[in-house]
Order: sequence, then C-alpha cells, then structure tokens
Amino acid sequence: MALFPNPRRALGDVVAFGDDLRLETLREAYRAGIFPWPHDDYPLPWFSPLQRTIIVFDEVHAGRSLRKAAKHSSFTYTIDRDFRAVIRACASSPRDGEGTWIGEEIIAAYTRLHDAGDAHSVEVWDGSSLAGGLYGVDSGGVFTGESMFHIAPNASKLALLFLIDHLRARGATWLDCQVMTDHMAALGAREIPRNEFLDKLAAAQASGIKLFD
Repeated sequence: MALFPNPRRALGDVVAFGDDLRLETLREAYRAGIFPWPHDDYPLPWFSPLQRTIIVFDEVHAGRSLRKAAKHSSFTYTIDRDFRAVIRACASSPRDGEGTWIGEEIIAAYTRLHDAGDAHSVEVWDGSSLAGGLYGVDSGGVFTGESMFHIAPNASKLALLFLIDHLRARGATWLDCQVMTDHMAALGAREIPRNEFLDKLAAAQASGIKLFD
C-alpha cells in the first residue's frame, strides 16, 4: 500500500504530513517526486511543489568568473568520500540569518539513506580540507539536490558543475533542484509545472539510467 497520495491530485505544494523518516518512506517519497521539508511548529510536511525547479544540462549558465575559477582552481573533487561531513557542513551553513532545517533527525535519516545507496555527496577539497560540497538523492535516474555549502568562494557552484559532468556522462540530461533560489537561477535553473516534472521523472526512471556505482 502506498504511503503517499498521488501528488498529481494535490491542490497545493504540500501533499502530506507525518514524522516518518524511515528508509522505505524516504525512498518511496523521492521516487514519487515528493520530499520532506521541516518547518517549525508543524508536523513534518512532505512537498511536491506545483512549480518544480530543474536544471537542464544544456541550459546551464556558468558566468565568466565561475568559468575562470573552474579553470584555474586547484580543488579536487570526489563523490561519496565523506557524506557525513558534507551533510553536517550543510546543516551548519548560514542561510540568510535563518536557522537550518537540517536537524539531527534529518541528518540521521539521510545518512541511513546514503548507507543504503540512495543518497550521495560531492566533496570539494582544498588539499586535505573540505572547501565545499553538496548532497542529494538518486530518485531513480534523476538526482534530487538537497543542500549545498561552501567555505572557499565558488566551491558549492563548482561542486554542482562537477556533479553535472558526472551525471551527463551517465546519460542524464537534467537534475531536480526542488525549489527556486537565487543561487540556482544564476546557474540557469527554471521552473516547470508539477505534472510535467512528474512525467520527466517517470521517463527517467523507465530509462534505467544508473547515476552512481
């Protein structure tokens, strides 16, 4: 029996409430185009936004300064080398004066998801120090980004560009950013209606693309 209602029938962005972060719950949610987003004073809301933000790889905009940083940077990049450090760095990263939604329960839940092979991280290294990174979930042929952080300038954006190159090499053509931010808009992200997103997600899942080893 499905744990979530069909998001196509939801009237708003929130499709369900409930503090269930079990592995199987998260896995079903992401494959249905749904994700949890904690909000204070509410039971855990599960979202499938009416307008979904995606990045189509052929539409990525990397400005001159970012291209220069990518060309001349001495950073090195890894995948899944230190998921725990990345999610904790994302949790402690400033968010325009707001608190983080990545609490201990979220960290524990996504670490379990990582250990099961569903959640993944990209690390940006400056020597042996973590300079930036991101994490997200393989929703079945589509990467759903959750959060990013940077310590060194441009490190989170460079992590995303590295991830895009990796996903493109595996046959993917786009990724899911969930909701629009200035950061994503600057890189060429755009919004599409929920049903269009769900159609694209279903097509990617049917393609059998394997994003990670």
